[in-house]
Amino acid sequence: METDKLTEDQGRLLLKVARQTIEQELFARKGEEPDEATFPPIFQEKRGTFVTLMEKGQLRGCIGHIIPQETLIEGVQENALNAAFRDPRFHPLRPDEWKDVKIEVSILTDPKLLSYTNAQDLLTKLRPGIDGVIIRKGYHQATFLPQVWDQLPDKKEFLTHLCYKAGLDGDAWKNGDLEVSTYQVQAFEE
Repeated sequence: METDKLTEDQGRLLLKVARQTIEQELFARKGEEPDEATFPPIFQEKRGTFVTLMEKGQLRGCIGHIIPQETLIEGVQENALNAAFRDPRFHPLRPDEWKDVKIEVSILTDPKLLSYTNAQDLLTKLRPGIDGVIIRKGYHQATFLPQVWDQLPDKKEFLTHLCYKAGLDGDAWKNGDLEVSTYQVQAFEE
């Protein structure tokens, strides 16, 4: 069963919550908690979520949970803070950067194992711009959201960079022994 889609209004509300959550931490504002009783029931469903921050068109933080660990609203709040202050690739967000930051919230479907026979079959089954991809080999694991296809539209290049992200050799995907799963997202951006 495919996950229910959110409305545009619900997406805008999630963006507002993500922005308020970061601002409360960034500017030490307390007592401005959103009234969760006013949230639609779908926000209480367990969903995978990612929050991505862009600063002047460049990645500034991106953290999330592929597998649902909490409700949709809790995941957006937690991952907003993680993307702003705990992404190990970046220093914690500073107040002077905030005016240039745009937020994107991604709601994920549950990952599905992709069955493939060899590297060529894997390339054939991937759907650029549609599929988020998770690779796993032993203790190595990484994912790219479907939005990454915008920067890496070539399937071979996409997989090579995903292998690097997982700490594997860039051509590890050619061996046919990676566990590959795919998922889709519904993304909302400011």
